[in-house]
Amino acid sequence: MNVSPVAAPIAAQAPSRPTVGVLALQGDVREHVAALEHCGAEPVLVRRASELAAVDALVLPGGESTAISKLLEVFDLLEPLRARLREGMPAFGSCAGMILLASEVLDTRPDAQHLFGIDMTVRRNAFGRQVDSFEVDLAFKGLDDGPMRAVFIRAPWVERAGADVEVLATVPDGPFAGRIVAVRQGNVVATAFHPEVTGDLRVHEMFVELVRAA
Repeated sequence: MNVSPVAAPIAAQAPSRPTVGVLALQGDVREHVAALEHCGAEPVLVRRASELAAVDALVLPGGESTAISKLLEVFDLLEPLRARLREGMPAFGSCAGMILLASEVLDTRPDAQHLFGIDMTVRRNAFGRQVDSFEVDLAFKGLDDGPMRAVFIRAPWVERAGADVEVLATVPDGPFAGRIVAVRQGNVVATAFHPEVTGDLRVHEMFVELVRAA
């Protein structure tokens, strides 16, 4: 008698679709949501601790870092977010998100809060003000299919990267040559630039794969 093989469960056959929160207090939330959807994640907006508790990972968007840090306190998200990062939750921060993930921030307000997600010192508005915004092609570690066009808007840079922090990209030339603009420590990634605005979604793809692996 022939016995038909038992079919594998559908969930095991299909690639996982992780739930990735986007901190939706201020900044370019919509762009990150669209990028995550395109990369196979299930994006959800996070404004409350209960919503944070339900996600597999979190994206901290660009915007105004001091305003976002204040809103984290207003919405009672600061300590829950710090706790989830300590527990190993994957996170990705772009521009203001990089500032928020730092262990130390220079040139910021004395009452500004940060999350200690990456052992790094970040200088806020390091490249200058809005009129000093610029674009450059970056070699990004782990992305082997050509350089990434990076958009810097009132961007920070990393002045000190801890011993366990992997440098993913630096400015290649010009007056800011060698400045660190992308890093990773464990499951946490940060960029000084805005990969969500260029149409090149390789950083988001890398992050979604990181979340799946975690």
